Amino acid sequence: MEFLKILSASEIFAQILSFFLLLFLLKHFTWKKILNLLDERKEKIRSQLGEIEATKLEIAKLKNEHEFQLVAIADQAQGKIDQAIAEAKIINTQMRKEAYAQAQDIITDARNQVKYEVSKVREQLKDKIVDIALGAARNVIQEKLDENSDRKIVEKFIQELEEIE
Repeated sequence: MEFLKILSASEIFAQILSFFLLLFLLKHFTWKKILNLLDERKEKIRSQLGEIEATKLEIAKLKNEHEFQLVAIADQAQGKIDQAIAEAKIINTQMRKEAYAQAQDIITDARNQVKYEVSKVREQLKDKIVDIALGAARNVIQEKLDENSDRKIVEKFIQELEEIE
């Protein structure tokens, strides 16, 4: 209350009048500018938020497109892998068929070779048997024909046959 005693009524009235005059001047000259600045700032923030939302939507759209592309690429890759597997199976089957055919050719050649060798050995064996038979016949004719001599000739013939085998 001492504060009120120091001030006089005219000073208080001058203070009130100055305050209202200042308030009127601020309202009339600067208040609109300040409000306009605040409104502009508010609109700028609103537009920036709109841009941010638009950017978020664009990013979400791009993300969806990229995910779709990744799925498509994965499908393509799986398709190529499946195709490569199918081609590998075909090549594997062809190689097996070729290997089987080659094995059959080798077996056929080996059988033919064995047949040839067997026939060759048989011919040689026939020639040996003929030579032995002729030798035995020659021995029989040259020697005197008695039972002991005949037995020795046959035993010699059998022994020569066993040596050939």
